[in-house]
Amino acid sequence: MGTADRFIPQDPAQEIARARAVAQRYYHEFVDLREVRIDHDLFHSIPVDLMFRYNFVPIEAHNGSLEIALADPRNLNLIDELAVLLGKKLRVKVATLSQISDLLKKTEQSQRVLEEVTEGFTLDVVADEENAEETLSIDKLSSADSDIAPVIKLVDTTIFNALERRASDIHIETRDQEVAIKYRIDGVLHYAMPPIAKDWHSTIISRIKVMSELDIAERRIPQDGRFRVRYKNRLIDFRVSIMPTIHGEDAVLRVLDKESMSEKFAKLSLDVVGFSDTDLVKFRRYIKEPYDRLRENHYALCRR
Repeated sequence: MGTADRFIPQDPAQEIARARAVAQRYYHEFVDLREVRIDHDLFHSIPVDLMFRYNFVPIEAHNGSLEIALADPRNLNLIDELAVLLGKKLRVKVATLSQISDLLKKTEQSQRVLEEVTEGFTLDVVADEENAEETLSIDKLSSADSDIAPVIKLVDTTIFNALERRASDIHIETRDQEVAIKYRIDGVLHYAMPPIAKDWHSTIISRIKVMSELDIAERRIPQDGRFRVRYKNRLIDFRVSIMPTIHGEDAVLRVLDKESMSEKFAKLSLDVVGFSDTDLVKFRRYIKEPYDRLRENHYALCRR
């Protein structure tokens, strides 16, 4: 049986048992990546294509050495080659191939979303329609703290794509190991993107709370807020609901594009929606009649 056959994804419990056995046989420590907190700065310092090519994830850097998780520690030539490419002494731990692949896919997806921010798109948070000069721009926020810039880009891209796709709601659902972002379009929920890494969750929710002027330190009770953005020269309102769950906080953003609705229904009339001329005459007459007269007519019809 070859190496590829031995590491085909299988039942999670069996795969973990097999990885533990391999780690013990070759005197390496087994690591469950579901219980490890990944250092994002370290993770993003290594090219993603390199991690995919060698099927590894970095765990911790210390005194010039790098701790990594591999699925197969028996390929010594691969480990030596990787050490040369990274320019560090490697300390190898063993993890399951499925966990390594899942972590790499989530991280690649997060990075791809961040890099696909629409060019030239600027999102302004407007505090008050009557006081338009109090505008909080993304440039001001990102210059104040460069560490939150990627999260700002992620949230802004999510909002922008929702507006482009005419979504009525944005759902941010927290799960055990990931965060799912969905759009409600024509009453149906669609994934905005594949689930992203759980480590982005707290910063995404904090960013939404800042935009909605909510308490970022409060995580035990529900919170409701609102914010307004300027998009294509239109002001669009968002109603925000934050709800604590077993895995963290979920968020729902309701999109209220009042100007678009006004344009859509500007030419809406009774004849457009299918009323006949006879029905229109009756309908207009009933509108003008007082409530008591309508009730009498209703009782008269019921007695017939």
